[in-house]
Amino acid sequence: MTPSPPAAPRPSLLGIFGHPDDESLLAGGVLAQHAAADAATAVVTTTWAPDTHRAGELADALAVLGAGKPRMLGYADARVPQSAPGMPRLCDAPLDDVVELLVGHIRELRPDVIVTHDAYGQLTGHPDHIHTHRVTLLAVHAAGLPHLYPQAGPPWQPSALYLTTHPESGVGELGSLLSRVGKAVRSAPDEQVTATVDVSAWAETKWRAILAHRSQVEGQRPLPALLSGLTADARHRILATEWYTRLDTKPVLGPLRNLSPDPLPRPTTAGTFFADVPRSAH
Repeated sequence: MTPSPPAAPRPSLLGIFGHPDDESLLAGGVLAQHAAADAATAVVTTTWAPDTHRAGELADALAVLGAGKPRMLGYADARVPQSAPGMPRLCDAPLDDVVELLVGHIRELRPDVIVTHDAYGQLTGHPDHIHTHRVTLLAVHAAGLPHLYPQAGPPWQPSALYLTTHPESGVGELGSLLSRVGKAVRSAPDEQVTATVDVSAWAETKWRAILAHRSQVEGQRPLPALLSGLTADARHRILATEWYTRLDTKPVLGPLRNLSPDPLPRPTTAGTFFADVPRSAH
């Protein structure tokens, strides 16, 4: 009798975000979608200490999204010193320390895909969003190099990095909502957005995860509070679509004459991100 082939490894997705609630607001639909497709999903949060009220809210939100337990680096929010007493702000922490911590999570979880903020800081330009983007790019590259941070575990190279973003044409009602409370609106040129994901089937799950961040819903200026003041239809229109820019994480191999390879195919918007990503072989 011919033995059955070994089961394919379970695909996995890791989100890396600046604050508790970013995972739900920016990628809650994709996280819920991939968990429903039996992918292993997890989230690393770069700010707030694990013994704060926001850590408990994060745990509740991740349970809704099916994304495991909180993984918090524990640095202070750039604008909330009490978020991590005795710890430096994320933006002030030694770069190598932050990157090494992220490399450790990447090598432990071995994700095929990583999702994080875009270079603008996802619409509002919060400094923690921008810095999380920067350190994640460094960590994704370093995680695959065996001589960098060897104490953080065996090397692992994710296959793709997706940046959560908003195209200029897709800001719409959300932009108006943020502008009314004096928040910045920084969107990406439409041509830089490579995946438009219809998450309407998971919009209610995404909203329940956002509501788990109770302290933000009860505030005046946080986005969860602004969304809670909308009608259900208006809120659904904002939450039902997510936009991403895909970055490949591996060198383009080949002779030097191929320094200008053909453009990468545009990622499909149907199904999960894994449909477009070659699985890492390690």
